[in-house]
Amino acid sequence: MDINQPAPDFELPDLDGHLHRLSASRGRIVVVNFWSCDCPHSERTDRSLMATFIQWGDEVVMLTIAANRSESAEAGAEAARARRLPMLLVDAEQVVADLYEAQTTPHAFVVDRAGLLRYRGAVDDVAFRQKIPTRFHIEAAVEALLEGRIPEVQETPAFGCVIVRDI
Repeated sequence: MDINQPAPDFELPDLDGHLHRLSASRGRIVVVNFWSCDCPHSERTDRSLMATFIQWGDEVVMLTIAANRSESAEAGAEAARARRLPMLLVDAEQVVADLYEAQTTPHAFVVDRAGLLRYRGAVDDVAFRQKIPTRFHIEAAVEALLEGRIPEVQETPAFGCVIVRDI
């Protein structure tokens, strides 16, 4: 999957079993965020992402995807409610996580209005030696797209908890 190429379409159920397709959001900017209810990095980035999403309004959609085999739907639902996530999609068989080559939670992908992948990687610049974020990669990528520009930074290494593929 290459930057500036069409993002692979997918369809996943939410916690109520309703199916959601990436392509249904064409015309809006989409942040696809692989997520964990147990990962402290997901919890930390949820706070900053949700605050920013309120400012963007309906022009930007977040598809949060739970892809850890070790986490129950109940635990995911409870964490999603507590963190005020608008929707949680379930990738129980990790089909979409594998399609997107997602490695960590969080691992984020930004898709433009035309369905092209414009950014993939970390939500911000937190790393082992840098505990406080100074750059917010998702915010910068989305802001660039909202202004009609290609993001300056299109890829960063993802940072977070490893996606649990086997239990």
